[in-house]
Amino acid sequence: MLSGLDHLVVTVTDMGRAVDFYSRVLGLDVRYRDAQRVDLMLGDTALRLHQTDTDIAPISATPTPGSLDLCLRCQLPLDEFKQHLDALAIEVELGPVARQGASGPIESLYLRDPDGNLLEICRPAAR
Repeated sequence: MLSGLDHLVVTVTDMGRAVDFYSRVLGLDVRYRDAQRVDLMLGDTALRLHQTDTDIAPISATPTPGSLDLCLRCQLPLDEFKQHLDALAIEVELGPVARQGASGPIESLYLRDPDGNLLEICRPAAR
């Protein structure tokens, strides 16, 4: 029936600040759909940004900035990604730590975006 995820909506308080974070810190490609909608590309999947004070319909019943808990796969070794975050003065809350991902053991580190959303950055664990 279902085959994958097309996009996930991230509710933000400041579109410019969110675009800067996700593009500069996480390296996502930005696609502007219109003045109120921005897609941040993860391969063929998008994180779609919606700002809280815009009239986009339909939306979730209670769109709330900072309520997202998202795990993103990383191509770099996590030590290298952490060095990148350190160079940008982005605080890592936890990690790298061992976790269980959708496809097996992973190694993860955790940080927050400007709205307080929890972002887990992961890589398959060394075997």
